[in-house]
Amino acid sequence: MVCHRQVPRSDARCRSCGTPLDGAVHLDLVLPGGERVPLDRPLAIGRAPASDLVLDDPSVSRAHAQIVVGPEGAVLQDVGSSYGTFVDGRRLSDAVALADGMHIELGDCRLQVAERVDRAAAGRTMSVPAGISLIVEQPSVRRARLRGQQNRKPKLRSGWSLKRLEASEAVGGARFVLKDHRSSAMVRLATEEAEMAQLLDGDHDLVSLLGEAATRWGADGPARLARLLAELADKGLLSGVESEEPPARPLPWLTRLVKPRERELPRVPEAMAAAYRHGGWLLFTPAVLGVLGVIAVGGLVAFAALVIGRYGTPFVVAQRVGLGALVFVLARFALVVCHELAHGLIAESFGRPISRAGIKVALVFPYVFVDTTDAWFESRRRRMMISLAGPASDIVLGGAFALACLVTAPGGVRDVLFQVAFGGYVGALFNLNPLMERDGYHVLVDLLREPGLRRRATRHLHEVLSGRGPADSRRLLVYAVASLVWSVLTVAFAVVLSLRYYPILAKLAPPALVWTVLSAFYLVLALPLAVQLLRPLWTRVYRPRPEVVAR
Repeated sequence: MVCHRQVPRSDARCRSCGTPLDGAVHLDLVLPGGERVPLDRPLAIGRAPASDLVLDDPSVSRAHAQIVVGPEGAVLQDVGSSYGTFVDGRRLSDAVALADGMHIELGDCRLQVAERVDRAAAGRTMSVPAGISLIVEQPSVRRARLRGQQNRKPKLRSGWSLKRLEASEAVGGARFVLKDHRSSAMVRLATEEAEMAQLLDGDHDLVSLLGEAATRWGADGPARLARLLAELADKGLLSGVESEEPPARPLPWLTRLVKPRERELPRVPEAMAAAYRHGGWLLFTPAVLGVLGVIAVGGLVAFAALVIGRYGTPFVVAQRVGLGALVFVLARFALVVCHELAHGLIAESFGRPISRAGIKVALVFPYVFVDTTDAWFESRRRRMMISLAGPASDIVLGGAFALACLVTAPGGVRDVLFQVAFGGYVGALFNLNPLMERDGYHVLVDLLREPGLRRRATRHLHEVLSGRGPADSRRLLVYAVASLVWSVLTVAFAVVLSLRYYPILAKLAPPALVWTVLSAFYLVLALPLAVQLLRPLWTRVYRPRPEVVAR
C-alpha cells in the first residue's frame, strides 16, 4: 500500500491513494438501459448472436470490439469494426486499459465504465470545502416551522461532508452521516433525506422542493421537509440561517469553574499526518502490535508484583511527597499527549485524519485533545478501535514503565518509573469508565447501538428513583446500575490502595495532613456518584404535594 492505510477487506482499492488491493478487476460495463455487466471475464462485443455482449444496433459491427481481462485489468480493443470504437471521444488505434468513468462509443451505442457498487457497503465520502459557494438568502427556520416567502432557495452552507454508511450501520433507518466542518456537528439522515439534502443547492426553490418531498413521501412530505430544514438550520448547515437556540441561562459559578476551556493549535493535524507518513504506520503492523500486546500483558503482571511486594508509594519519590506529586502530574501530561497521539494515528491509518487539535484546561489541569469526529464516517468496529487506541496507549506505556521498574535497582529512578506506570494505569481506568463520556463510554454506545446512552439512562434512573415512572427500559436501567457499580468499585479501589500506603505516607507527613488530603481525594471521587443518587431520592422524599382547595 502506497499510503500505508488500513483498508477493509470488502474494498477493492484504498480509499486514500486508490491502490488496488488484490489486482482483481472490480469494474462494470453500464449499458444504455442501466444494466450492469461485470468485467470479470473476457467479453466479445458485437451484433452477432454468438457475441458475449450482443448490441442489436445496425451501427454496431457483427464483431465490433472485445474486452480482455488480465492481471493488468480490463483492456478494450477494436477488432476491425466498420465505424470504429471510441473511448472518451477518441478513436481507438491500440488497446486501452479501462478505468472508472470512461465512456465507450460503439457506433451509436454509448456505454460507460463504472466501479462496481455494493449497495450494502459504505459509499464514498462527499465533501464540499468551506468557502467555495456563494451565500444566498434563506428562509428563517426554527425547530419544525418554516417562515418566509416560497420563492426562496435553500442552500447547504459550504463546508460539509456526506457519507453513506454500511447497511449494518443504519440506526433507526438513518444510514447517512452529514458533518459540518466548522463545528464538527453530526446529523444522521435516512436515504431519502440525504437525497433531498443534496437538492439544497440554491437552484431549487421551496415550491419545487415541496413538490419533490410530496413525490417521495406523499402527504407527509411537506412536514418531513420542514423537519429536515429545521434540523439543518439548528446545526448551522443552511446558508444565511443562524441557529436559533433559546438564550442560555447563566451558569452557576461552580459549573463555570469546572467548565473546560480550549485553545486550538492549527498545525497539529498536519504534524499528525506527517508523523504517520514518516513511521507512525509501523505501529499498526502485525509484528509491532504483537510486541505491544506482550508489553501490555507483561506490564500488568509486573505492576501486580510490585504492589504485592509492597514497593512503591503513589505520589512519593525519594521519600518526598511534593517531588512525587510533581513527577506524577508531569507523567500524566506526557501520557495524555501519547493517549491523544494514539487516537490521531489510528484515525490516520483508517484514512480519517483529525480535523483539529489543541490544549484544554479543566480547573488548573492542562490536557490535550484531538478531534476524531470523522470516525463517524467509518464502521462501528473502526470507531471502537479509534476509541480504544487511547486507553491501549495508557496500558502499553504503563506496562513498559512497570517492567522497567521491576528490573531497576531501588532508588529515585525506580520511584520515578513506578509513578509513570501508576499514572498510565490510572489514565486507563479513568478513560474506560462507562459512567463518563470518555473512550469506554463511546465503545459501549457502539456495542449496544444506543446513541445518547448516558443521558437517556441517567434520566431513566432518575425517573425510577424519584418515583416518577416504572423501569420500562431494561437496557437503560442495566447500564445505569452497572455504571453505578463501576463507580463504587473505582472509589473502593482508590480507598483500599490509599489505605495500603497510609503507614508510609504517615511517616512522610503529619497524620492529620495525610487524612485531610485523603479525605479530599475520596470526596472528589465520590461526589459524582452521590449527586447522581441523592438528587432523585431527595425529589422522591420531598416531592411537593398538590394543594387541597377547600370548597
